[in-house]
Amino acid sequence: MTDTVDKAQAASVPPEQIKAIPVRHYGRWVAGAVVVALVALIGVAFSNAKINYSIIPDYVFDSGIVNGAWTTLYISVLAMVLGVVLGIVLAVMRLSSNPVTSTVSWFYIWFFRGTPVLVQLLLWYNISLVFPILNLGFYKNEMTQVMTPVLTALLGLGLNEAAYMSEIVRAGIQSVDEGQTEASHALGMTQGQTLRRVILPQAMRVIVPPTGNEFINMLKTSSLAYAVQLPELIKKATDISSTSLAVVEMYFVACIWYLLLTTVFSIVQYYVERRYARGTTRNLPATPLQKIRTNLTKMNMLSLSSWRR
Repeated sequence: MTDTVDKAQAASVPPEQIKAIPVRHYGRWVAGAVVVALVALIGVAFSNAKINYSIIPDYVFDSGIVNGAWTTLYISVLAMVLGVVLGIVLAVMRLSSNPVTSTVSWFYIWFFRGTPVLVQLLLWYNISLVFPILNLGFYKNEMTQVMTPVLTALLGLGLNEAAYMSEIVRAGIQSVDEGQTEASHALGMTQGQTLRRVILPQAMRVIVPPTGNEFINMLKTSSLAYAVQLPELIKKATDISSTSLAVVEMYFVACIWYLLLTTVFSIVQYYVERRYARGTTRNLPATPLQKIRTNLTKMNMLSLSSWRR
């Protein structure tokens, strides 16, 4: 009888509360301290370096630098458009059952992805040494007059970009279920109509993110056009540094403009990706603008309710 009472009393006593002790991550503290120390050392080194930081703001909006930035943006957009259009054609050729078109597309991708962009630019720039005269039958002119720095940069950057875009587009097309193609053909659509109206719109959610990354990379890769005398940002900064003797300072100015351009287009890429992700993700996180709009609405509601009281 006594054992039964003791067991009942023991069962009625609540168990002792477990105290959770967080795990100490000493490695994080050590890594953080090392990173802070390295950043501090770099900051001290640059603060004591022979760099005239005061003249950098004077050249950020210099007319030559602004024109160079505009040329960088201009040639990047044109080269990207050429790369996207030609990349779609190459991707369709690569996926074709025709062995000739498939082989030609594979060889193009193999060549342009396997050789440096700078070499391709220099080849186009010096093509007049091989073909002095351009004769198309309906048009004839000296190659030196035809192959301007703008056209050289456009061909060198755009044709190279097409090789990478073709692989991106091919991956996007292959991500669409084959049943979509079969259903389109059953409705009487041609191969071209199926590609334009069914396949590509669905493949955009796979194509858009890497395409945005490629364009941001194109903004920086366009600096190689300096080697073919294109008056882009690096060329303008170098020309100014040769007269002002502020070499490093001009490169800092160029870095500011590259960071500005890439930041702006990264924001654009973010919103474009959200648009094409609406059909695949139910609860998208709020954008910064949506958060600001929501906070302003809450503040207005609170002020209105306090005013009524």
